[in-house]
Amino acid sequence: MTRDWSHGEVLKAVFPLLDGDDLCSCMCVCRQWRDVAQDDHLWKCICSRRWPSICKKPPPSLSYHKLFVTFSPPRQPQPLLPAKLSFKDLEFYFDLWSDENLIFSEAVSGSTLQAGIKNPPPGIPESLRAHLDSNECKMMVQVEPRLSIPHIRSVTVSVLVCRKDTDQVACILKRSMVGYIDGNAFKALAYDYLGFSSDHPFVSGIRAWVSLLFLSSSDDSVSDVFGIEVDFCDAAYSENEILWLLDMLDWK
Repeated sequence: MTRDWSHGEVLKAVFPLLDGDDLCSCMCVCRQWRDVAQDDHLWKCICSRRWPSICKKPPPSLSYHKLFVTFSPPRQPQPLLPAKLSFKDLEFYFDLWSDENLIFSEAVSGSTLQAGIKNPPPGIPESLRAHLDSNECKMMVQVEPRLSIPHIRSVTVSVLVCRKDTDQVACILKRSMVGYIDGNAFKALAYDYLGFSSDHPFVSGIRAWVSLLFLSSSDDSVSDVFGIEVDFCDAAYSENEILWLLDMLDWK
């Protein structure tokens, strides 16, 4: 009996030195450890280190132990449910202008865009080929015949998307300027901010990117464009994430 009493006193001296996760583990050792560790004064000391202000005026019906176990664990990301939209439901419309001259205009099905570039031309740089061959979700269309675009020209791009299930259209890019050339990635990029439905008022600031993919060339003044890529790397990477994002657009 004396030994149990002294053992309990030792626990009362040691437990206040532990952090909350370790104290939770101690509660699983045996009944005596659990009974000692349930003292809410111990949990008040732990909570005071994490949330000092709540100890000044604690919630009347919430114990410090419950406060810790409820709000201390890191939030686990919730799995994303399957999107209602499908690439089979989508049709994309691409238009490119060099200065004011239309140089490319094509309607591309969502399935074709999702399938990507299957037969790229020879001469693709290794860095770009690795990207094409990766298993990442990519939205690409091949440009045939290829486009030779002088860098001195002003290039703009427009992308609309139509969903066949509702016969509605949304804008992805609206005559956006191709304003940056990444020579290392062999891409010329344009972007625009997506417009979302009023049903999603807290979703904003997400960009759609369109990249003109070009071949390596000894002539640095011209880009030999063989493909176009669309991505939403600010927020969506997987096929399911992209479809959820598209579903939230301001469809008209």
